[in-house]
Amino acid sequence: MNTFMANAQTITRKWYVVDAEGKTLGRLATQVASVLRGKHKPIYTPHVDCGDYVIVINADKIELTGKKWDQKKYYSHSGYSGGLKETAAKDVMAKFPTRMAEKAIIGMLPHTTLGSQMAKKLFVYAGAEHPHIAQQPEKLEV
Repeated sequence: MNTFMANAQTITRKWYVVDAEGKTLGRLATQVASVLRGKHKPIYTPHVDCGDYVIVINADKIELTGKKWDQKKYYSHSGYSGGLKETAAKDVMAKFPTRMAEKAIIGMLPHTTLGSQMAKKLFVYAGAEHPHIAQQPEKLEV
């Protein structure tokens, strides 16, 4: 008996659309990251990108629990001494409505070139409209 190993020729990819309205950020991100990796498929192979495409809509209506809107911080560094900047979650959402969802999902993917390939299959939109109608995405309940 041989063990099945997926490769680029044996993978068929689907498109899924996820509505993030009213969903908690972390719980949404874990399930979307799992679909991007392909862990929901029986042919999952860890060293091959066998995941599907995911479109996240209504990212500006995502929820955070507790006092995270004020207490959760996002950090960036300019590279210079004293160049650390911190921004509260509510300010990030006000300025860049898709960034919180993107960072949460991509942070749960492998931090390698394989993870970068998986991240390219993620599309996040602030509103309910998206330009991927031609791909006929299926609705994915999260």
